[in-house]
Amino acid sequence: MTTILFELGCEELPPKSLKPLRDALQASVTEQLNDANINFDSMKAFAAPRRLALQIHGIADKQPDRSEQKRGPAIKAAFDADGNPTRAASGFAKGLGIEPNELITINTDKGDYVGYEQILHGRATTELLPQIFQTALDNLPIAKRMRSGTSRDEFVRPVQWAVLMQGDSVIDGTIQGHQTGKQTRGHRFHSPDYHTINHANDYESLLDSLKVVADFDKRQMLINNQVKALADEINTNAIVPQSLLDEVTALVDFPIALRASFEPRFLQVPQEALISTMQADQKYFCLTDKDGTLQPYFIFITNIESKDASQIIEGNEKVVRPRLADAEFFFLQDQKQPLFALTESLKTRVFQDQLGTIWEKSERIAKLAAFIAALLQQQDKQIDIDETVRAAMLSKADLASSLVGEYPDLQGIAGTYYARLNNEPEAVAASLEEQYLPKFSGDVLPQTPIGICLALADRLDTLVGIFAIDQAPTGSKDPFSLRRSAIGILRILIEKRLPINLVALVEQAIKNYASEEVSKIAKMGDTFTQVMAFLNSRYRAMYTEQGVSVDTIQAVQAINPHMPLDFDQRIRAVQTFSELPQAEQLADSNKRVANIIAKSEVTVADIVDEALLSEPAEQALYKAVHQAQTAVTPLLEQANYTQVLQTLASLDEPLTQFFDGVMVNSEDVALKNNRLALLKQVRALFLTVADISELQL
Repeated sequence: MTTILFELGCEELPPKSLKPLRDALQASVTEQLNDANINFDSMKAFAAPRRLALQIHGIADKQPDRSEQKRGPAIKAAFDADGNPTRAASGFAKGLGIEPNELITINTDKGDYVGYEQILHGRATTELLPQIFQTALDNLPIAKRMRSGTSRDEFVRPVQWAVLMQGDSVIDGTIQGHQTGKQTRGHRFHSPDYHTINHANDYESLLDSLKVVADFDKRQMLINNQVKALADEINTNAIVPQSLLDEVTALVDFPIALRASFEPRFLQVPQEALISTMQADQKYFCLTDKDGTLQPYFIFITNIESKDASQIIEGNEKVVRPRLADAEFFFLQDQKQPLFALTESLKTRVFQDQLGTIWEKSERIAKLAAFIAALLQQQDKQIDIDETVRAAMLSKADLASSLVGEYPDLQGIAGTYYARLNNEPEAVAASLEEQYLPKFSGDVLPQTPIGICLALADRLDTLVGIFAIDQAPTGSKDPFSLRRSAIGILRILIEKRLPINLVALVEQAIKNYASEEVSKIAKMGDTFTQVMAFLNSRYRAMYTEQGVSVDTIQAVQAINPHMPLDFDQRIRAVQTFSELPQAEQLADSNKRVANIIAKSEVTVADIVDEALLSEPAEQALYKAVHQAQTAVTPLLEQANYTQVLQTLASLDEPLTQFFDGVMVNSEDVALKNNRLALLKQVRALFLTVADISELQL
């Protein structure tokens, strides 16, 4: 058992790809070592701007020896009557390079055969490693590879050196066109020369002395700690998105955090614009107070240990100032006209070739949002329909602003700032940002009633329009993010506890298109069917992400509820029911009932003739069904599906006894049809909540 060290030295690797490259390299080498049956104790991966490396501890010196059995012809074909080997046996032995008398007998279920068992000696680990590492590099997820100079070898960046060691010795090999050695390089500025690695175990400590923190996670922790310390000094919180932290970690070998500042006057600009430019363009960590308000400071990570840090700070302050000034200019420029004036240019901006302009979309959103607002009013929600229409007509106005033109991520956010500056009602202003929520899985939902109306109307309008022109998502292609939009619609209606029927919303969205003078939409009936099916299909993706079993989702989908809130309540009820001791038997009984009714050659009646109930078991079941019907009626009115199913669990015993003691398919047609009617009532009771015959318990 020994330690293996592999390092590939390159020009600066793409920062956004460094962590994925590290993980992919480790995964590939691990898989190959396992496939080669080479044991090792542990593996540590390193990744820094100019290197990818692996340190493998306690690795076996060679593959274990293994025996391999070769099977030849059957015994009766291998030897003649006198026991002498036939040509078949001799040819088999010759092919293995042995004499016929060395063959053995192999007993199998299909008869006896001649064979041979040979020992295959394992290859030395050092013999296999160069190809293992080269294969791992070849399989890295690199979008575009490049060649350096006259070399035919391709990689994401030009390769400068390759290290491959076992303990204190070099393992000879060629990797990425470079002869392996035991020399590495340190920090590009602090220690640029080659340095010899005396032992594979010394790798990390040597690089530490050369101003390179090779461990990506350790480097990231150093950055995190330094950023927090600098933020704490001025009683602020640092904004540290994981993606930005990963990128900054990949940019530096030796991280040193410094704090700088900018002029407070820039804080009049929407802070989202300032944060966006500082994060995206400069890779800075912004600072806020305890309430989340941006402060005139930022933290950046430098890659050198400077004798005069103030010069680096001044340099970064000088660089960021023009970017903040640009944001300020766009913000002030937009204020030269009211927000509503920007909507004029939306009349010539195309939303989609077949679906008209953004202005036309805004008009459709206004109609649909007003429709939803009226539904909310019926549920005693405080919402002003006129303000809802006003918000809808302003909802896309900021798309024509200079600020959004420069910072597209600020759509909605910019509109909220401008609406407040124009003294629009707060309910209108707040909704302009909320219309885009949720933006991703798990994101927050709109909070205000008008924001909810806009968020639903915008998504439904796009959904209906795109389906109507036959551009529904296919495979992995979803250019209009309809899958995400559909889940957003369902989440809003469920989590905001809005008892609104999807049928009404989709029909209204379709009417808004149909009422336009320009005939853009055809086959409205098909569009309705397709949109409803698409929305229903999103339940599975949404609930499986929450850990709900597929059969539970299918049980509810089988009865096709059109109200997402109602769907959710049924899902929770079925989950609770599944945990009952009677659940498995009742699910099986429901499958049996469903099969019996489906195979019936006549239309099963809805009413049971009590006078025809001759068997005690069917009389008991009828009584239990009648009691259950009485008990669940008020529960269904309250949508208390959990209690409904718990009540129906009482049918377990009488239903089991019915099947044990009653012949459903009696020769007496009247008895048979009456028993089918009784089972139909049992089935109907459970279908008031879900089709539990779908459950796999």
